[in-house]
Amino acid sequence: MMKLRTVATLTLFAIPIFSLGCQKESESIVSIALHPTNANILYVATNDAVYKSRDGGGTWERFPSFSARRVTTLAIDPLLPATIYAGTMGDAVYKSPDGGQHWLPHNVGLKEHVSFVNQFVFHPALSEKIYIATTVGAFHTQDAGREWEERMNGMKEVHIVTSIAINPKDPTILYGGTTGGMYRSDDGAMSWKKINNGLIPESELMASMALGVNAIEIDGTNPDIVYAGTTKGLFRTTNKGEQWERIGQSISDPFISSMLLHPTEPARFYVGGPKGVWKSLDSGKAWQAINQGMATLNIRALAMNPKNPQILYAGTNGSGLYRSTDAGATWTSVPLKAAPAQN
Repeated sequence: MMKLRTVATLTLFAIPIFSLGCQKESESIVSIALHPTNANILYVATNDAVYKSRDGGGTWERFPSFSARRVTTLAIDPLLPATIYAGTMGDAVYKSPDGGQHWLPHNVGLKEHVSFVNQFVFHPALSEKIYIATTVGAFHTQDAGREWEERMNGMKEVHIVTSIAINPKDPTILYGGTTGGMYRSDDGAMSWKKINNGLIPESELMASMALGVNAIEIDGTNPDIVYAGTTKGLFRTTNKGEQWERIGQSISDPFISSMLLHPTEPARFYVGGPKGVWKSLDSGKAWQAINQGMATLNIRALAMNPKNPQILYAGTNGSGLYRSTDAGATWTSVPLKAAPAQN
């Protein structure tokens, strides 16, 4: 298993898809998407299906397969939350305009690449503008996915983009996490600059997939502060990536699969990885494992309720979905009890 995790660093979501094919349905949670205003509505993707709950996880609707490929990531349009996007493993992008009841491919500009989609990121004010991270590069749409354009100028060394983040206060500034480290764009992804100083030595970077950046979080109160969760540890910058420092060495496994920052108190910080969920209250200096109630610790996805940051969700590789209502102090299993979707 560990060998697969090391080899498959091309994308966060590739790691368990290949290694956990024998898992029972719903035991492996790939992605979690929370409604921006209605705390009762959430979506999860497993290795087998996409599910929706309208009652905070009490009951679930299981959508019929809309792609021959597995779903790798889900995203809800923050301004039009009935619109859902799904990224797949080799079948690019699907979109639902009606809360998941119907799905259509939105792949013009992508389909010839047969992309493995890792993440969707919305422009904070214009949600029809979307960036995606894929195994064949970064792409952008200005029309809610009807047509996509490649945005890789400056990323000459790599093509596999694992994560993207956008500065909420200045959307022209984006960060791209790749299997070759970090890049920053200052012009809306029209061009990218490598920003690996302190992240990984250039000599090590020459090795194939030397460092995969699985997750990026930007401090909402001071966007010059950025965190990068990588296959080889957690890093922090205070100057937009010009210089990185390693933090979180007390976390027992350096592989970081997912991260969360509290929206108004960014010193409150969560990460997930092969050894569970860890929490920091001081911007990543000190860490505490918070896994009470979890049957397995291999964390694949984390999500925070945007209206109540005390409510967290964690998706595991072995025992399904968990919810915490006390900022991670305790966790409760949320079974995906589902009936067939009604169209």
